[in-house]
Amino acid sequence: MEADFIKKTIEGIIENFPVKTYFKEVSALPGGDILRFDLATEEDPRSLIGIDGQNLLALNHLVKKIYEKQREKNSWRELNFIVDVNGYQERRIQELKNRAQIMAERARFFKSNIECPPMNPYERMIIHSFFTEVPDIKTESTGIGRDRRVVIKYVSQE
Repeated sequence: MEADFIKKTIEGIIENFPVKTYFKEVSALPGGDILRFDLATEEDPRSLIGIDGQNLLALNHLVKKIYEKQREKNSWRELNFIVDVNGYQERRIQELKNRAQIMAERARFFKSNIECPPMNPYERMIIHSFFTEVPDIKTESTGIGRDRRVVIKYVSQE
């Protein structure tokens, strides 16, 4: 029921887009706790995605706020989801994980803390969740506002 509402909300929004966009599919991200609502366009997707994904983040934010209002009214369960266009979010998540893995290897090698560049809350959440099951790496967010970043910390297992 919740996923159907989200899908209908997205469809209602994209029918007003100047770029012809259609709903492709709903799938679960690896791990199964986050749903991905895939949109596709055969035109240039840059106007939908925006610089560094800002337009797509705004679309995600809007859909999440609409869902939260309905969730409160209907006592629905909390549902984690992302809206993606032409696989942009999926590629971005994989790039973040790859960079985080490299930084974690540096933290292990130098046995020290490694600071990531500033990230938005969604990107920080991806990094934190990526390392939840890694015993020798811990993460922490530091900084304020746009300068908020993840620090990857090596934790000795001795």
